[in-house]
Amino acid sequence: MIIGLHHVQITIPTGMETEAKNFYCNVLGLSEIEKPEALQGRGGFWLKAGDREIHVGVEEGFDRTKTKAHVAYQVLDIDYWRNVIKQNNVEIVEAIALPNHKRFEFRDPFGNRVELTQVVQQEEESNR
Repeated sequence: MIIGLHHVQITIPTGMETEAKNFYCNVLGLSEIEKPEALQGRGGFWLKAGDREIHVGVEEGFDRTKTKAHVAYQVLDIDYWRNVIKQNNVEIVEAIALPNHKRFEFRDPFGNRVELTQVVQQEEESNR
């Protein structure tokens, strides 16, 4: 029986850990957590998002810009995040509208697709 979601993994090109930590920790505000000692030699790093983990691994020979695979982060204030992403010169892609959600997408500096979504009440949704 599956009881929940433990972590997701995304990848970045080998050697880009410093740039990725800057984007994910400083721009998006996620906290880095220590990888187990047995995995530390493999490159990459781990992050915490609420009570879940994002494992950032290194991988070559993969075009991240060609996939729909993505992580969707739930936020409380989508307008705040829209401004943060714009201020960091990251192109925003408007997502297909869904009931009770405000959301948008972007590609991180390594090509990974990212979605930010805010769950909204129906009254808020009708005022969009």
